[in-house]
Amino acid sequence: MASRGVVAAGHPLTAEAGVTVLREGGNAVDAAVAAALASFSVESALTGFGAGGFMIVQGPDAPATLIDFFVAAPGLGGHELGDELRPVPVHFDSTTTQVFNVGAASCAVPGTAAGLSLALERFGSVPLVDLIGPAVRFAREGAPLNRQQAYVLKILEPIYTAEPAAREIYAPDGRILREGEVFRYPDLATAIERFAAEGSASIYSGEVAEAIEQYICSRGGLLSTADLAAFEAIEREPVSASFGGSQILSNPPPSAGGILIAYSLALLEQGGGSDTAALVRAMSAANRAREEEFAAGLEREGFAAEFLNEQSLRRALARDDRLGSTTHLAVMDSDGLCASLTCSNGTGSGMVVPGTGIHLNNMLGEEDLNPLGFHQAVPGSRISSMMSPSLVLCGDEVTAGLGSAGSNRIRSAVLQTIVNLLAHQMPPQQAVDAARVHLEGGVLQAEPGIDPSALDRLQSGGQEVVRWTERHLFFGGVQVVTRDPASGVLGGGGDPRRGGAVAYA
Repeated sequence: MASRGVVAAGHPLTAEAGVTVLREGGNAVDAAVAAALASFSVESALTGFGAGGFMIVQGPDAPATLIDFFVAAPGLGGHELGDELRPVPVHFDSTTTQVFNVGAASCAVPGTAAGLSLALERFGSVPLVDLIGPAVRFAREGAPLNRQQAYVLKILEPIYTAEPAAREIYAPDGRILREGEVFRYPDLATAIERFAAEGSASIYSGEVAEAIEQYICSRGGLLSTADLAAFEAIEREPVSASFGGSQILSNPPPSAGGILIAYSLALLEQGGGSDTAALVRAMSAANRAREEEFAAGLEREGFAAEFLNEQSLRRALARDDRLGSTTHLAVMDSDGLCASLTCSNGTGSGMVVPGTGIHLNNMLGEEDLNPLGFHQAVPGSRISSMMSPSLVLCGDEVTAGLGSAGSNRIRSAVLQTIVNLLAHQMPPQQAVDAARVHLEGGVLQAEPGIDPSALDRLQSGGQEVVRWTERHLFFGGVQVVTRDPASGVLGGGGDPRRGGAVAYA
């Protein structure tokens, strides 16, 4: 068992970068920042300085805090949109396809530099310059692509080979990099070193900001130096729900994912079930709740309490309905401080700004994040997100920190893992490994391992079901860390669907 802490992440090298910090005396937030920076290289298709995200933190000396550094809508620079979003179908398998929109018009204001800086300032104990060693080494010297990262590059190949600057790093020999081949990004190594020396100003002002504006706006996008200068990470109070005798804290409005998870957990708690049918009913109710009024309400003060009130939940239970790429890491140290961090670049926009080490996100082109239509957000406002880094508490102590990758499958993956931990009392790795379902567009997707008779009953009741033949990253990538408050014993689970790994200090 770990003496200093545990890290669960989407890549073994990401986890090891965090554990190295714990071994050297850093705390959970220090380790999370180091791991996140390492992930910029070894999970390059999912995250980076062009991405955005959220970190939720709590510990003995750290009140529950959600740091929002997700992307913002650009447009403060007064540029006119001069290009269309470019739709690219991404084929998860022979039958499941999701369309993502990319190009300069898809680029929102990135947030990771601001978020990591604020997290370290508020809760860290180690100078940033002492956390970047592994990240710089992976970017400059390179690391072999594992199977999962190579698969992501393969399905995103049309995006990553459309522009010369992206092809240079992702397809240096004229084709997309393959499993076992070394991914190097020297410009990223320089960007990380500059970040350590100058902080977030290295991204949001000066030559880098000017280079971003010139590259994106000359190609018809909106992202400008004015947008970058205005961006700030925001501290928020987490949204809360009760389930299985524990309190769950997650990402509050204006993001959607955490409040929908809280809604689903509250429905399960009131409904008194946690089997497949109960999960599907809760997912269906959450899908119905996410309509235009919901999207507009996310910006309203007090909306979370209104949405989660008992009368609203009873109405949902009374209805009869027959039914990104992202990366997550979580760290728990021996003192009980936990940091759960989700970052996303979407699928990436394909816009790699030359000389900066920045591949910009495509969040303005993610249909699930723009339910009211593309380019409808007010410049400077936060884009809503399904990302839901979460904590599980027993009393005042954190017993688990978790979150997931997976675009709009994030909330179903996190929901089912929490149910597995609390209702089914599974150890963390088993809770992550367990087969999942996801309900969307009236279709229930089911991994192998879900009780066939339960699926048969749902089908006989009119529910359309797609039965997958293998576990797949389509169903998310949950990473979880746990701590027994009585014994202090630490545990973790890394999601095999996304190459997840657990490392102990």
